[in-house]
Amino acid sequence: MSMTESGVLSTSFDSRHAFQQAVRTAFELAAERGCAELWLCDVDFADWPLGERSLVDCLTRWGYAHRKLKVMACHYDEVVRSHPRWVTWRRDWAHVVECRAIGHLSPETVPRAWLAPGHCSVRLLDPLRYRGVVDTSAADLIRIEEALQEVWQRSVSAFPATTLGL
Repeated sequence: MSMTESGVLSTSFDSRHAFQQAVRTAFELAAERGCAELWLCDVDFADWPLGERSLVDCLTRWGYAHRKLKVMACHYDEVVRSHPRWVTWRRDWAHVVECRAIGHLSPETVPRAWLAPGHCSVRLLDPLRYRGVVDTSAADLIRIEEALQEVWQRSVSAFPATTLGL
């Protein structure tokens, strides 16, 4: 992901591999820039590269110094199955991660997005064909953040970092 002279980037992608690469690059950008807050939203994160060692390493670098990661999903079953490395990271970094359930939305209306407010977004617009866009334009970033905040306000706490049992 590279910026144009104006600092605005808007590129599209149209494959699963390209989507995953955009997410990897976005996490790297967040770690490099020290973005204070990240938002992740998807139905179940099945197609995201969350469990990859390099991505978890980026999150660890990013996680220092008062960061906040806001994660929203309809359910977290697939995260547990497909991304155990991220689940372990989430447990160790529970102080910076808040996970919420968005069961009030039908899967086809869930925004599938990665956002670093004021910096960059990755949006999967067509999950069947893996078509989406990486964007840095201020107006789009504000619009996406507002949409995610609206979903967040109607969400409920979910996916605790640890479970207590008897």
